[in-house]
Amino acid sequence: MIRVDSTVIDGFDADRFDTDRFEAGRNRLAALAYRLLGSATDAEDAVQDAFLRWQAADRRRIEVPEAWLTKVVTNLCLDRLRSAQARRERTVGAWLPEPLLAGDPMLGPADTVEQRESVSLAVLTLMERLAPLERAVYVLREAFSYGHAEIAELLDISESASQQHLHRARVRIAAARPRGGEVDPASARRIVEEFLAAASSGRTDRLVALLTDDATAISDGAGLAKTLLRYDTPQRIATIVRAGFKPTAAKHRLLGGSPAVHYALVNGAPAVVFVLGDEVVGTVAFDLADGRVATVRGMGAAARLGRLGEAWRRHEPDAPLIERW
Repeated sequence: MIRVDSTVIDGFDADRFDTDRFEAGRNRLAALAYRLLGSATDAEDAVQDAFLRWQAADRRRIEVPEAWLTKVVTNLCLDRLRSAQARRERTVGAWLPEPLLAGDPMLGPADTVEQRESVSLAVLTLMERLAPLERAVYVLREAFSYGHAEIAELLDISESASQQHLHRARVRIAAARPRGGEVDPASARRIVEEFLAAASSGRTDRLVALLTDDATAISDGAGLAKTLLRYDTPQRIATIVRAGFKPTAAKHRLLGGSPAVHYALVNGAPAVVFVLGDEVVGTVAFDLADGRVATVRGMGAAARLGRLGEAWRRHEPDAPLIERW
């Protein structure tokens, strides 16, 4: 028997009540786990593990369920980041954040610039350079606005240690953060449409003009490459993009047909999404700076596109930029 709001609830109803309480906070926990891990799949696993621990716990002794669950999820994610398997996966050059379609609850909260930035593909990638505790402090502070006293209690560290971890994290991310900040939505779409038109037409000179001088491109090779493919000069990127965007019979056989190409927002960034029927078969996301493209991220590995594909099937997209690629 437990007492809630002066109402006595029997064991069965108490379990249902506590399950409902957990589910009410599931999206927040998933958003936290996604920022810590950069993987929606791993984030879902961490939240489910937290639910099992919640069910097994003596919940009468948990004074602040939100804090208890936040601590459990954070520690589960830290264990994952510190594991030998994660270190192998994230150091062999084959890791990219899992892309999410605009509106996915894992992208929240998104009220402030810091919250939106913390879930961008650029910052999720930069956070791979942080030690696990630095990453946890950065996420808890920047994305969820926890104070240092709260963070210290959640992570079992001192307040001064929390402040030091945050300072180091901010310095490391600021040093490598792409310039430019947030871009007007209409301008972002126009730049991406120009980029797509140049890539589709074979105008490599126009592609070079649309790229910043220090532009980079990263691709997972549609899941066929063992490591990420990286390019770092505008001329080289333009050549690779032109070849990548050129439709061929071999690519159509690999994809199973001719996909439509849609404009979308992925992790807050402008992107194009390749869709065959109702299946997402690839996405290319762009970081913009000074009216040009600073980073191109191409992802086609099925393992990275599962959640984005599920969201797309519930999505009502605009007319495609290209009906049949």
